[in-house]
Amino acid sequence: MASPTVQRIAELNDQFRRCDPSVPGMRFLTAGIIELLERHAVDCDEIIQIVSEFNVFTEDNDTHGEHDFGTFEYLGENCFWKIDAYDNDYSMGSDDPTDLSKTRRVLTIMLAEEW
Repeated sequence: MASPTVQRIAELNDQFRRCDPSVPGMRFLTAGIIELLERHAVDCDEIIQIVSEFNVFTEDNDTHGEHDFGTFEYLGENCFWKIDAYDNDYSMGSDDPTDLSKTRRVLTIMLAEEW
């Protein structure tokens, strides 16, 4: 069973991934994802929705229990999403990812080949 700290980090990561405005941070699509969307004339809302609804966390893809990584297939491509917790200046990792007053999350959606 995960510690209370790990459980809280997972909860905050889930909230952020689901676009909850109470969890501060930024979201990014890599150049490969943008090119994929443009090639198929698809709006980015669809891929953001897929990531926000992701709930297939297993021991294999979530070894630390923090819900900070996921894989999915989209338009025939293997894709990843990753959440990282930074300090308020985005200059280094947060020393306490459970403290929203000093943590900003970054969600990156990328093609697997961009990892």
